[in-house]
Amino acid sequence: MKKLLIFALFACSRGAAQAQQSTPYHLLNTITIGGEGGWDYLTVDPAGERLYVSHGTQVEVVDLKTRKLIGTIPNTPGVHGIEVVPGAGRGYITCGRSNTCVVFDLKTLKPIGAPIPTGPKPDALFYDAFSKRVFLFSNDGGKSTVLDAATGAVLGTAELGGDVEAPATDGRGTLFVNLEDKGEVIAFDAQTLAVKKRSSLAPGEEPTGLGYDPKASRLFSACANEKLVVTDSQTGKQVAVLPIGKGADGAVFDPITGNVITSNGASGTFTVIHQDSPTKYRVVGNMPTARGARTLTLDPKTHHLFTCTADYGPTPAPTAENPRPRPSIVPGTFRVLEYGR
Repeated sequence: MKKLLIFALFACSRGAAQAQQSTPYHLLNTITIGGEGGWDYLTVDPAGERLYVSHGTQVEVVDLKTRKLIGTIPNTPGVHGIEVVPGAGRGYITCGRSNTCVVFDLKTLKPIGAPIPTGPKPDALFYDAFSKRVFLFSNDGGKSTVLDAATGAVLGTAELGGDVEAPATDGRGTLFVNLEDKGEVIAFDAQTLAVKKRSSLAPGEEPTGLGYDPKASRLFSACANEKLVVTDSQTGKQVAVLPIGKGADGAVFDPITGNVITSNGASGTFTVIHQDSPTKYRVVGNMPTARGARTLTLDPKTHHLFTCTADYGPTPAPTAENPRPRPSIVPGTFRVLEYGR
């Protein structure tokens, strides 16, 4: 029995090592940003060849031709998401602490007008080219503000019935979002704002990152309990449930490689899952990134992956105002990590 146990442990460790080595991505560049503060989403603008990175109370702008920091958009308290509308020459930023959206000029990076009031805790946002609207998704109660992408005018409020995370689109007028508190992925109409379908993600819990394959009509929801749930976006039926790393907050699908990637901040890994067919998925492996690298974005031109993190210091003592404090962040260590095949 002891020999069998030793052999089994060896086989498992060998299999894990092989999976780790077989992941098709490696670190290409480390882009040092520095400064202080936390982070959330980062967004590639392929037309402008820029990377926008949320960072505390500002947005960092990186030139993807040189991998250099070329500007900063300040006064974005509690920044979460950034979205650009190249045809309108403007970008949009959600500010969770002030319940506002900051609009900025893509050329000058200067603000356009006053911040726009939003629903509570604006988090993710999305520019839908089909409807020519920008959706500012609330992570508290589901009241999501909808803007005219060209002017920033408020067009209405989408009542989505939950705390929204991570949008996607079919490109034909239907948007998809995870509802973190309900454990659901929903579809709604970008024009009427009516919810069209609700699909449970159980056994997945607290979904955040969302990837989408429009060709196969597959949604990929990264859940807090270390599960990726694959859903048929047309029928709402589950297709597969796969294991991922801990602390996932991002998920993307690359149609060129057929890979689904989740960024797992607590594990400090990417989980790479290959779509062998629309009904068959397999975990390729878990590749090391860095602790705290929990969000990611995909450059559709180069198919490179970008995530960000910093070094951690001691965790402050709990207080009545902050009973579960996060670890401190070492000043000057904030950085972007770029991965490719």
